[in-house]
Amino acid sequence: MSLHPTLQPYADAWTHSIEAISELVQPLVEAEWNRRTPCPGWSVRDVVSHVMGLDSEMLGDPRPIHTLPRDLFHVTNDHQRYMEMQVDVRRHHTAPEMTAELEYMIIRRNRQLRNESRDPGHKVRGPLGTELTLEESMRRHAFDVWVHEQDLRAALGRPGNLDSPGAYVARDVLLAELPRIVAEDADAPRSSAVVLDVHGPVEFLRTIRVDIQGRGTLETAPALGPAATLALDWETYVRLACGRVTPEAVSDRVKTEGDPELTTAILRHFTVTK
Repeated sequence: MSLHPTLQPYADAWTHSIEAISELVQPLVEAEWNRRTPCPGWSVRDVVSHVMGLDSEMLGDPRPIHTLPRDLFHVTNDHQRYMEMQVDVRRHHTAPEMTAELEYMIIRRNRQLRNESRDPGHKVRGPLGTELTLEESMRRHAFDVWVHEQDLRAALGRPGNLDSPGAYVARDVLLAELPRIVAEDADAPRSSAVVLDVHGPVEFLRTIRVDIQGRGTLETAPALGPAATLALDWETYVRLACGRVTPEAVSDRVKTEGDPELTTAILRHFTVTK
């Protein structure tokens, strides 16, 4: 195996999620591909198209030359327009066309990963021409594909894999955003702490400390007398952080203590995906 050890967890997470997606969609009849998912504006077909589009770009395939319709109301910024291109170009593909492309893409990507010998710090092209390291690219992709696997499971009534390898990649990706959310977006008081207590298939307790300069840091040590505490289950945390639900829609699944204005501000800025 030529893959660098630090990249292996992301390859494993992607493999687990993409094979789960393939298994989910193989038996679907045509109408089921049109089911709405929790991902705003996207059907089952759209989510699979998005995943295939991301993987095709990681393979180095050229992006499609395509003009988007003007009536896609869920598309409101350049990032969404970029992502929508790979989706809209497949909107009229049949179920056999979708599954055949997915199977072929998985074969090609597995071959690419087996032959991947680049260093984790090697710079690669990201969405909208951005440049990022190979490690960051693979981490983001593993996260993205797992989240979309969960979108498909929700749409098809097939829950599962909430504690798969991709779930732990998602945990780390989402937790990395918490210091910014608490310290900057929610404007938590300086020299304060906020505790996040998550239970379920993936469990963890984290403290976000805000120093005297207003900078946030993430710690595993519990805080005594935190300014606020949020307790919720893992699935709800993911759905909130990925913008699949509003705080109001899951208020019965989120227990808050401490400063109510602070907890409201944190939940208002909880979504980290674009």
